[in-house]
Amino acid sequence: MNFYHKHLFIVGSGAIGKALAVFLSQAGRKVTMIRGSVDDGRTTIRRFAVEMEKGVLHEADVEVATLNSLAEIDGIVVVATKSFGNEKLACTLKSKIGDSPLVLLQNGLGIEQPFLEHGYQHVYRCVLFVTSQSIDEVAVRFKPVATCPVGIEHGDKEQLNNIVAHLNTPNFGFKREVHIQHIVWKKAIINCVFNSVCPLLEIDNGIFHRNPGALKIARRVIAECTTIAHAKGIAMQPDDVERGLVQISRLSDGQAISTLQDIWRNKRTEIETLNAEIVRIAEQIHQQDAVRETRLLGELTKIKSERALKST
Repeated sequence: MNFYHKHLFIVGSGAIGKALAVFLSQAGRKVTMIRGSVDDGRTTIRRFAVEMEKGVLHEADVEVATLNSLAEIDGIVVVATKSFGNEKLACTLKSKIGDSPLVLLQNGLGIEQPFLEHGYQHVYRCVLFVTSQSIDEVAVRFKPVATCPVGIEHGDKEQLNNIVAHLNTPNFGFKREVHIQHIVWKKAIINCVFNSVCPLLEIDNGIFHRNPGALKIARRVIAECTTIAHAKGIAMQPDDVERGLVQISRLSDGQAISTLQDIWRNKRTEIETLNAEIVRIAEQIHQQDAVRETRLLGELTKIKSERALKST
């Protein structure tokens, strides 16, 4: 089935959702952004702006709806919300999307499970290689790091090709990926480092290429996490993961990682699908002692996040 001319629904109005909506709208796609945190049944048109390097500005008018305002969602559904809400979202969307494909633009391991367990037939997973940070309510700062791969969790190659063609734009690139789980694990391990060390130090992403001490901590976490990946049949080299981390650190120097942004805004973080999920998997295979530093950094980040939430 060809979805190229289908409507595209972006669930989530955060920094990633806004940037994607602007670039797709500029490319002539039919786009509706669905707000995840508000469900008052209203549909409006809002103008959003994306600031890129050297002050280049992209703007577009985007239809903004809520789940209650949409009886049926017929098209491609892109989930750009925080992954801790996936169980509730899987229940809510099930009656609305029918056979529409679902594309997950979220961090972490196991985030697809709620949708698969609820019987979704077309689930695709994307690994983001971009940074995006809110400037205000309608504007974000965006920087692409690499083309974002999309792979199959439950679906078929033809549909995947159509999804990638529909999502891909010059400023926010997507590509088809056969071995998506390997990339999911690699990025999750990198995110375990960024989303714990940076919030605890209250520092930007560039710390790992600037500071040898921070890189040593990253190296130890990578070694722990790749041990668990190997045990789960995902073969990867720690040196390769470290190179990916340093590359992202250089390219996103000055940018704040999403968990730190969430703590600043007194919002819940995704640390449960990162460090905590690696620890959970390690416990399942009786290798909990292999992830002590990953566990400690994750627990400290969770405590910091919970303290920020209590202060609201």
